[in-house]
Amino acid sequence: MSARKRLPIGIQTFAKIREDNCYYVDKTPLILRLVDEGSHYFLSRPRRFGKSLLLDTIAELFEGNRVLFTGLHAEQHWDWSRIYPVIRISFGKGVQHSRAELEQRIRLLLQDNYVRLGLEMPGAQDISGLFAQLIRGAHAGAGQRVVVLVDEYDKPILDNITEPAIAREMRDGLRNLYSVIKDEDAHIKFAMLTGVSKFSKVSLFSGLNNLRDITVSAAYSAICGYTDEDVDQVFAPELPGLDRDEIRRWYNGYNWTGTSVYNPFDLLLLFQERQFKPYWFETGTPTFLVDLLTQRQAFTPELGQLVAMESLLSSFDVEQISTEALMFQSGYLTIASQFKMGARTEYTLKYPNLEVESSLNGALLQGLTGNLSQPGRQSGQLYRLLLANDFAGLQALFTAFFASIPNDWYRSNPIAQYEGYYASVFYSHFAALGLEIRLEDVTNHGRIDMTVLFNQNIYLFEFKVVELVPEGRALQQIKDRGYADKYRARGEPIHLIGVEFSREQRSVVGFEVETEQLQH
Repeated sequence: MSARKRLPIGIQTFAKIREDNCYYVDKTPLILRLVDEGSHYFLSRPRRFGKSLLLDTIAELFEGNRVLFTGLHAEQHWDWSRIYPVIRISFGKGVQHSRAELEQRIRLLLQDNYVRLGLEMPGAQDISGLFAQLIRGAHAGAGQRVVVLVDEYDKPILDNITEPAIAREMRDGLRNLYSVIKDEDAHIKFAMLTGVSKFSKVSLFSGLNNLRDITVSAAYSAICGYTDEDVDQVFAPELPGLDRDEIRRWYNGYNWTGTSVYNPFDLLLLFQERQFKPYWFETGTPTFLVDLLTQRQAFTPELGQLVAMESLLSSFDVEQISTEALMFQSGYLTIASQFKMGARTEYTLKYPNLEVESSLNGALLQGLTGNLSQPGRQSGQLYRLLLANDFAGLQALFTAFFASIPNDWYRSNPIAQYEGYYASVFYSHFAALGLEIRLEDVTNHGRIDMTVLFNQNIYLFEFKVVELVPEGRALQQIKDRGYADKYRARGEPIHLIGVEFSREQRSVVGFEVETEQLQH
């Protein structure tokens, strides 16, 4: 086995990774393919996925720093005799809250590039004039066309997404900058913009129609992130002592129609800490997303199986953000499958892995109940009750849980009036624990609302909303339709659980359980 190296946690600089003997997954075969196939690219990936490192690697390649590529694919396959001027623009640092602040930031970024490329920055010029002059001047000075790399191109908009008027100002200011890339095409060898979201070309890249979007290109699905093969080969020295299947279950599964990948941030922290935790999720709690899902009365059991057309997924704008696009672009959902219908493509989305499903449902529970601490306390209780198959305890837990939600919250929150609310709270409790859950579980006789597989037991749940008193219809449906037939061959105890919620009492009023014992 090869020797252990340093873990490049939080390092976005290619030179530092190579010089400090860190692990590096060689992305240069894909970078060279990009350069061979075209010149203007756009890539969207969730936060902390290695976009900045990708752009930095591309910059070092074009700047001819061969020594950094020793032993990598590019060392023998790149023309090192040509050195290109590289313009780097990143909106990663700082937050701007007005068009004036944005323009000041852009001027400083352009000034840095003028200085680095040894050019004199003209005084009285607007932003687009300064950028155009920089591109032309760099081309003339180096005798080679220019490489333009823009990192976190959308951050000024996303930082203000809850204030649409300011977000629009940011969008207009950025459009003014990016339009120059099209106008100065004759001077550009290669351009790439990366970010978390994809705003429509009309709104942000008006006229930049030679920009190839590789976000859901199968060939580039693994251009950021680590594949299973990378984990087994590059990180082999880190694997002893860790359950390989658990690593997959927790962190693998992000997919953009090609090879599935792991989020690098998660894996590097797992290798450092040697514990399975939601590392990526905890670096940015999706408050905006939780608020939006609550406001839109999202039925949480359906979030992990949404279907969306390509046009809906591929862009959103300040005025209109679809739930599917937001969850997909921010990394809370990924592509499970695609279905082509002539010129159109339909995508089925899913949670990428256990980390995202359990963490997001934990956050959603807080939004669904208006209570920050209660769901966390209940998760431990729920787990222990399931271990003991204490169904009376389960009923008491959920009855007490709904009773603990203040009346004011019900009155002021539209989601609490929604029929799916009760099932959402129930499902999110189980999902937050990271249990194996099957929703709308198909049998020969219909669909089971929720199946939970845990501790070599099978739990079949059916949910009904009733007016005031329990009617026994939920359990009866499980029995009448023979839902348990599907699971009998597993030879594990099967628990049929009918749960009835009262709309009037806002609580669980019926909780009937029948257990099928094993036949010996």
